[in-house]
Amino acid sequence: MKKFYLSLAFALLAYNCILAQQAKYVFYFIGDGMGVNQVQGTELFQGELKGEIGIEPLCFTQFPAATVATTFSATNGVTDSAAAGTALATGNKTKNGAIGVLKDLETPVNSVAVWAKNSGRRVGIATSVSVDHATPAAFYAHEAGRSSYYNIGADLYNAGFDFYAGSDFLEPENKKDKNAKNLYKMADDYGYTIARGYEDYTKKSGKADKMILFQSEEASSKDKYSIPYAIDRTETDLTLEDITRSAIDFLSKDLSKGFFLMVEGGKIDWACHSNDAATVFREVQDLDKAIRQAYEFYRQHPDETLIVVTADHETGGIVLGTGKYELNLKALENQKVSESGFTKILNVLRKEYKNNVPWDAVKDALRANFGFWDKVALSEKQEARLDSIYEKTLKGQNAKMEKSEYAQDEALAAEAKRIVSENALIGWTSGGHSAGYVPVFAIGAGAENFKGRLDNIQIPGLIAKSAGYNVEK
Repeated sequence: MKKFYLSLAFALLAYNCILAQQAKYVFYFIGDGMGVNQVQGTELFQGELKGEIGIEPLCFTQFPAATVATTFSATNGVTDSAAAGTALATGNKTKNGAIGVLKDLETPVNSVAVWAKNSGRRVGIATSVSVDHATPAAFYAHEAGRSSYYNIGADLYNAGFDFYAGSDFLEPENKKDKNAKNLYKMADDYGYTIARGYEDYTKKSGKADKMILFQSEEASSKDKYSIPYAIDRTETDLTLEDITRSAIDFLSKDLSKGFFLMVEGGKIDWACHSNDAATVFREVQDLDKAIRQAYEFYRQHPDETLIVVTADHETGGIVLGTGKYELNLKALENQKVSESGFTKILNVLRKEYKNNVPWDAVKDALRANFGFWDKVALSEKQEARLDSIYEKTLKGQNAKMEKSEYAQDEALAAEAKRIVSENALIGWTSGGHSAGYVPVFAIGAGAENFKGRLDNIQIPGLIAKSAGYNVEK
C-alpha cells in the first residue's frame, strides 16, 4: 500500500510538472512578407547606424529557438497571404485566395484561435492593416475568396473572440444585400464595444465585455486600409505597439483563463511589394517594438508564456548586396518618408503650383526627404533620371502613377526610392511574393518544440501542443 501511494504521488507530481510546462499565455506574431533577409537586413541596418559592420539584434531574433519554415500553398509553389494565413492559423494547405477553408473552397477548418477559445482561453486577433484582411481573417473567417470583406466582417462577430484590432472594416455595408446590417451597428448585437484610437480604448475598456479597436475616424477617412507606416507616423496615429499593449491589457482582465493573441505586422509586406527598403526595415523594427510588449509580459510570467514569431511568406525577393561585396545600408537613414508618403508631398506641390512645379521646389523636397545631394551623393546618371521624370510628369502634366500591389505612386517618388536601394546596395527580384524560407523564433513554455526545418502547417499544431489545446479540424 505504501508503494501504491508513493507511485501515486510521483504520478501526480509528473502530471503537475506537465501542466506547469504548458503555455497559459500564447503570443503569435506574424510579419507579413517578412523573409529571412528582411530580418537580417534590419539588423545589419541597425548595425551600420551604430557605425559597425555586423548586426545589432532585434528583440525577437535573440529568442532561444530559431529555425525556418517553407510556405508553398496547396495549389501554388508561391503562396498568397490568404493561403499562407490559413496554413499558419489552421494547419491546412489551401488554394491561393481562400480563407479558413480547404482547397475545395467549401470545407471550413478551425484555427488555433478557435482551439484556444474552446479550451477556455480568452482570444485576441490584431493587425496593422484592416481587421478583415487575409492574415487576421484566416483565424476567424471561412470564405472562398479573401476579398469578401463584408462576409469576413460578419464572420468576425460569429467567431466571438474577446478582442479584435486593426485599421477598420473595409466594407461595412453589404454591397449585394441592401437589407443586411451595417457591420458597425452589428457590434451592439454581439456585445462588442468599438474604440477609436488608444485614448478611446483606455476610456472604454474597463466597462467593455468584448472590444474592437480601430484607428480614429479622421485617420480612417484618409486611409481605412491600414494604419500609417512607421516612417510616416505622426504623434496622433495608432501604432502596432499601442494595439499590442491594448490587447494584452484587455485579455489580462481575467488572467486565470489564460489567453491567445495573434498580432500581424501587415505592412512589411506592403513596403516589400513597393520595393521600398527603408520603409521595410522600419516596419520590421516596428513589429519588434510590438513584440517587446509581449516580451515584457513573458518576463513577468516566464514559466507560463509562449511567444512565437514567424511570417506567412517572403515578398519582393530582397537581396542584401548587389555585387560589390559590401553594403551601404546607412544611406537608408536619410529617407524620411515612404514612397507613398513622398507621393503625398508631391501632390501638395502640384496643388500649390497648379501642376507646374518648379525644379527647385522638387529638388528641395528630394533633399529634405531622401538626403539627395546634401547627405547622399548622386551619380550623373541618377540625377539625369530624376530630371527626366520631372520633365515628363511635373511640368504641367497630370500625374503618371506607378502601381504596386497596394499603392499607386508618383513616378518621381518611385524613382527616388529605387535610387535609395541602389545606393544602399540592395536588390529586388520582383514586386510579388517568393517561395523563400521564412524565419521562426520562439521563447518560453514549449519553445523547444520549434526545431528542425518546419512547414507552415506545422506551426499551429506545435502551438496547440505547447498550450494544451485540443486540435479540432
